[in-house]
Amino acid sequence: MSNFELSHTQSSLTDEAENSLYSKALGDFAVRFWGVRGLIPTPGYSTSRYGGNTACVEMFVASKHLIFDGGTGLRTLGKNLQLLEHPIEAHLFFTNSQSNRIQGFPFFAPAFVPNNNLYIYGSAASNGASIKQCLGDQMLQPHFPYPLQVMQSELVFCYLTPNQLITLDDVTITTALINQNQKSIGYRITWQKYSVAYVTDLSKCFDEFELANIIDLVQDADLLIANATYTELTPRKHHFDGLPWQAAVDLANKSGVKRLAISHHHPDDDDDFLDGVEAKIKSVFPEAVLAREGLVIKVEES
Repeated sequence: MSNFELSHTQSSLTDEAENSLYSKALGDFAVRFWGVRGLIPTPGYSTSRYGGNTACVEMFVASKHLIFDGGTGLRTLGKNLQLLEHPIEAHLFFTNSQSNRIQGFPFFAPAFVPNNNLYIYGSAASNGASIKQCLGDQMLQPHFPYPLQVMQSELVFCYLTPNQLITLDDVTITTALINQNQKSIGYRITWQKYSVAYVTDLSKCFDEFELANIIDLVQDADLLIANATYTELTPRKHHFDGLPWQAAVDLANKSGVKRLAISHHHPDDDDDFLDGVEAKIKSVFPEAVLAREGLVIKVEES
């Protein structure tokens, strides 16, 4: 039986609530993908199976609710969370402040509800702006009708630096600088003997410092979530800081990770094409999957 499970994204919100990561059936450490696209949202018939929302990954770890990146998938996640009857406490971790990582935040419904508590983590952007400034700037006129200040939940901003350790009771989150050009942060989430590495800004042009940081961060992880926006089948004329999927597989092999989920698919890659890419990856790394919206991975089954 496969270690990967797929929940149907076509289900109603009520069904999504029943399939929430708060479900005891998923155990104490589970991952769900709400947005898997890189660069720009790509809704449409040809992307309906993998999904067109930009980056957003939800993790439920020992009763802690963690969210990684706030692309347009964050809006759908927020609608799901709104169905819960109790106040929400969640921790949002951003890898960088580019638009495809933060553009869903103004539409995150729980942020507008009193009594909800949101802890927001991010490092300084390449221009030195804080995560609070980057999130707030996109909500200013003429880009958005309402400023950050209209959000009524308790927003606590936590400013990160590389190699920082965040402790949430018995859950630890380790950070590392994985892309100097974009000032992108990678994360490793650890609980008991289980760990997930989230490194989605891998570049074709690692320097030795970045590569050492990445390998140290992902070493022996139960699950590695990585990007691979380029393949040898779709050469790009422009450079978007992507890498061939082989590089993600090489990283998984070098680091001894048990499972690999490749996300942040290129906007031009449709469902049929991604099916072919997944088949090729599985032929060399059987415990790999291309992430799609609704995919749930139970980390404890590693």
